[in-house]
Amino acid sequence: MTAPVMATAAPADGPSDPSVARFLQRLGAALSQGQCEQVLLVAYQGGRPDIDALGTSLQRLMVRPVVLKGQPHLSLVYRFPTKDITKNLPEAEAISALADCLCTGAFRNAHLFTPTEEVQLAVSKKGKASLRVGRRAATPAQPTAAPVQHNREKHRLLALSRPFLRELGVTDAQGQLIPAMSRKWKQINKFIEVLGAALERSALAQQPAIHVVDFGSGKGYLTFAVHDWLTHTLQRQARVTGVELRDELVQLCQRVIDTLHLQGMAYEQGDVRHYHPEALDVMIALHACDTATDHAIHLGIRAGAQIILCSPCCHKEVRPQLLSPHPLRPLLKHGIHQAQEAEMLTDGLRALLLEAAGYDTQVFEFISLEHTNKNKMILAVKRPQARDLGEVAAQIHDLKSFYGVQQQCLEALLRADGLLPA
Repeated sequence: MTAPVMATAAPADGPSDPSVARFLQRLGAALSQGQCEQVLLVAYQGGRPDIDALGTSLQRLMVRPVVLKGQPHLSLVYRFPTKDITKNLPEAEAISALADCLCTGAFRNAHLFTPTEEVQLAVSKKGKASLRVGRRAATPAQPTAAPVQHNREKHRLLALSRPFLRELGVTDAQGQLIPAMSRKWKQINKFIEVLGAALERSALAQQPAIHVVDFGSGKGYLTFAVHDWLTHTLQRQARVTGVELRDELVQLCQRVIDTLHLQGMAYEQGDVRHYHPEALDVMIALHACDTATDHAIHLGIRAGAQIILCSPCCHKEVRPQLLSPHPLRPLLKHGIHQAQEAEMLTDGLRALLLEAAGYDTQVFEFISLEHTNKNKMILAVKRPQARDLGEVAAQIHDLKSFYGVQQQCLEALLRADGLLPA
């Protein structure tokens, strides 16, 4: 995410603290010699209107040299809990901005990394600064630091030149990434990376034909990406179906399919609760609200999916049932903690139920979707062989008993179909 540049001038009389002055001198020397790898500012103290305007709870400011249009710049990345904001400034202007931050005590610590040194500036609570220089172990494989090209080509599983990206508005007519879509492009590639790793350790690894159904597929960024990656990169015979409730999005995606003459891809209007596919190999359901996630997982298990990928949202079913057992009562009296506990319990039970149904399951952080700040993903890969599930069943029973959970949608659906061991 790139924010408008806001220039910040350094104090006219220069740094008054000798430690700050020496840190800035070392930074200037490292940049002029091509030895600056990174500058890291941490422990933000607040009080800077230009920074506070970007967001709350700044975690750190990361700075590295880049080259833009042949000119030296510094890329400043402001890291917040839920986003990164990048400002690329000409080198002199960036140094001025960093000097102003350090001179005013906006950050408690600053670190300068070169191939051989780490220079640390620490500011005490009383405003006293101190400088420490430490040696870094050099390795033969470590090249001399140099400004990197800002538009360097990263390793991607998909190429920006793929036609579906242009049709969906991720790239322009020349195949260049539209800046506002940079986060979406990152999400697309990360999703394909996750799916690719799951595919390699599943029974689908060598299967020539793969059937994928994506529920709640929206505008189809990931749906088209999966189809393109399977057919163009892996050269598989892929059949990919996007299922979306909103008719206008179904029509939009079908037009893209028709325009690009894509074989093995279709869009259908429907809802996961009422959709009855034939056997499928991969089930995807991102941002499925509340028990819609349970219905999606149940459908995937019932249809024999080898891989299930879902990003749950809106954990409403369990929360009203949630007891506050001792010694958690003081924590769960706060609504936000109760919501977090309900989310963790719901997705923990889902993962255990998937294990009981014959899958190896992971719950991990994923890049949040554009319409929600939720960033959790459940990935399940079907095991080639059954195993003793007595321990898993006991864990499910114990968790439900501890929290007083009487009803969980996925468990009820699986038991009704006889898909859980007795």
